Amino acid sequence: MLELNNVSKTFPGVKALDGVSLTLREGEVLGLCGENGAGKSTLMKILSGIYTPDSGAEIVVNGQKVDIKDINDARALGISIIHQELNLVPDLTVAQNLFMGRDEFRSGPFIKDGLMCEKAEELFSRLGMQISPKAHCRDLSVAQQQMVEIARSLSFDAKILIMDEPTAALTVKESQALFELIKEFVGPGKGLIYISHRMPEIEQITDRVSVIRDGQYVGTRVTAETPMSEIVAMMVGRKLKTDARPEPREEIGEEIVRVAGLSTHRLLRDVSFDLRAGEILGFAGLMGAGRTEVARCLIGADPRSAGEVYIRGKKTKIHSVADAVKHGLAYLSEDRKQQGLCLQQDIVFNTCLSSFQDLSKFGVINDKAAEARSLELVEQLRTKTPSVKTVVNSLSGGNQQKVVIAKWLLKDTDVLIFDEPTRGVDVGAKEEIYGLLEELRKSGKAIMVISSELPEVLRVSDRIAVMSEGHLVKIVKNQDATQENLMELATTFVPEELS
Repeated sequence: MLELNNVSKTFPGVKALDGVSLTLREGEVLGLCGENGAGKSTLMKILSGIYTPDSGAEIVVNGQKVDIKDINDARALGISIIHQELNLVPDLTVAQNLFMGRDEFRSGPFIKDGLMCEKAEELFSRLGMQISPKAHCRDLSVAQQQMVEIARSLSFDAKILIMDEPTAALTVKESQALFELIKEFVGPGKGLIYISHRMPEIEQITDRVSVIRDGQYVGTRVTAETPMSEIVAMMVGRKLKTDARPEPREEIGEEIVRVAGLSTHRLLRDVSFDLRAGEILGFAGLMGAGRTEVARCLIGADPRSAGEVYIRGKKTKIHSVADAVKHGLAYLSEDRKQQGLCLQQDIVFNTCLSSFQDLSKFGVINDKAAEARSLELVEQLRTKTPSVKTVVNSLSGGNQQKVVIAKWLLKDTDVLIFDEPTRGVDVGAKEEIYGLLEELRKSGKAIMVISSELPEVLRVSDRIAVMSEGHLVKIVKNQDATQENLMELATTFVPEELS
């Protein structure tokens, strides 16, 4: 169906793609893999008309060489993309988002809302989606918004569909529903390119896998004939110990934080635990179990209805995030774009965001010191960027995450709370972050890691706190934990009030 030949793309200071070629066959799902910044999204933006390639590139659709100048050219060829970042207008209805800019739904200056809703109902019925066309997108869950994005792409009668990290915000159940949708879509005259860092998904739904590394094509493998470890090695250029776990440690440092009877009006009930210097305490559980709520309550972002927090044995009142930072607690949010970064500012600004007071004298920021410290952390974390003056929004997801981490390393707090530290991060960058967590632990930091991925919790934690329905069910030592017994604890717990 599709051939991309010798595709290159250069941005100021960066060669994002260097002579990449790949093919998509009719009726297949082609996995596209690579580390953050490898060039996957850039390649797909060229295919979908968002970027134009450098000279010498060739795009062939169904045997015909084509020239894709913009999004409309791509849509006319049946090419549609579902981006990793949601592109919906929150204050418009679902139907209006689905058919925005489509002339058939306009009559002079008027919008045919009734026709939009009717067509949206037909589309949702065909796709098995339970969403009201009249609902405003701001009122939908992230998963529902993702499904609206998918429906919008399919409404263009797409023949070649591109999905960029479509399950990043979906639950396991919602992801399985998406996979069923993919199976129904792929068939005669249609093909799908699937970008994901989640190797179990790649293994489950793709027919072949193409790998890009540092803007260059590495190779393509038949999924059923290739172990995922080989795909990972192609992505990062080396083998990774994906099943590694920390060594049991009897000697752990002094107690830094103790939480006793933490509760909130909405969810948390009598949560108690301690966190020690030189320890990583993992938090596991299903979505909605209360893991993030524990962190937000601890740092004063959410109010608590009961419970006490002790820092180094002293009862402490934390009413705000600023209070938490003063007491040496730092929180790295799961939503780095909304709550962790100023996307239109450069690396220096974001790295120093929590430390401007420390870098100032008489209210004037020492720009040279800020830039020097930012450069040190870029080198320490191996952040891929042309310069510390690069705007953060232009970095890959993994490198954005490193900037968030750098911000709190510069502040040098005693306690670091990582909420989904590797969400949207490729396997190579994951290992780098795991290595960084271990270095921080060895330096005496007390660390909490909240993760939806049980292999990740097992990979980094000394102890694992399992949450369910707002309760802390049990704290398990890593050497006694398996994915099976952690999941059993997370799914079989029944609160006393319901038992």
